[in-house]
Amino acid sequence: MTTNPHHRPYTGRFAPSPSGPLHAGSLIAAMASYLDARAHNGRWLLRIEDIDEARTVSGVAQEFEAALRALGMQWDGPVLVQSERKLIYQQASERLGALLYPCGCTRKEIADSSLGLSLAADGAAIYPGTCRHGLAPGKSARAWRLRVPDAEQAAALIDFNDRWLGWQEQNLATQVGDFVLRRADGFWAYQLAVVVDDAEQGVTHVVRGADLLDSTARQIYLQHLLGLPTPAYLHVPLLRHADGEKLSKQNGAQALDLSQPLQALQDAAAFLGMDMTTATSVAAFWDMALPAWQRQLQRLPA
Repeated sequence: MTTNPHHRPYTGRFAPSPSGPLHAGSLIAAMASYLDARAHNGRWLLRIEDIDEARTVSGVAQEFEAALRALGMQWDGPVLVQSERKLIYQQASERLGALLYPCGCTRKEIADSSLGLSLAADGAAIYPGTCRHGLAPGKSARAWRLRVPDAEQAAALIDFNDRWLGWQEQNLATQVGDFVLRRADGFWAYQLAVVVDDAEQGVTHVVRGADLLDSTARQIYLQHLLGLPTPAYLHVPLLRHADGEKLSKQNGAQALDLSQPLQALQDAAAFLGMDMTTATSVAAFWDMALPAWQRQLQRLPA
């Protein structure tokens, strides 16, 4: 079910993973989503995406909330926590029926069988469909995958207009392959959880980092299968190290210095193309940033 997000009251969200403290890169995504929601007189929600419990660091979710408050960013409504919603994801997966199938392949087997094939945009090996027609003798299910349409089928090509980056398209068969919805460790995959949560929370506009651009086609495909509305998407550029690698918790990104919240906000705004150096307080920053973001929107492709 494709629903025009502009026909519904704007609802946005910030959805960090509590695997480490808030850093400069995550603040950029938070700021863009917050300003976009406020520019549209919409709601801005906070979701804790801790579905990958193996990477969750105790206490970090509470640190996120304290950091956002210190930065003058207040969310609307209760905080949604993914680890409390496993039954809901299970119920959603059951609606996919025979499109969901067991896979007994290890990562090494997938990589070996994919030799010569292109890698997906996120660097993962494209799944060659080894278990599509059943598990091989002696194999047991490790993960559960979602069957995507064959490459020549129209449904395999997912396209959408990104509000920052312009027109995007991806052939799920040739650029992704059948993808995991339940992992070998038993945790539900991000792709399923985020689709279910966005729909339940009434999210109409997703504003996030460009590292998640490659996931969008998979999420739109899932929305279609589950009869859920498709939000509008906007992916902001990524803050990178000097060597070009994305700044992230996994490669040592430093926690924000919340003793100087105004400086952190000004740095994030500058990365997004907004000069907020004349702001003298956190409150003054947000008063100036809202019209600055509205001017940014007028320069975007859509």
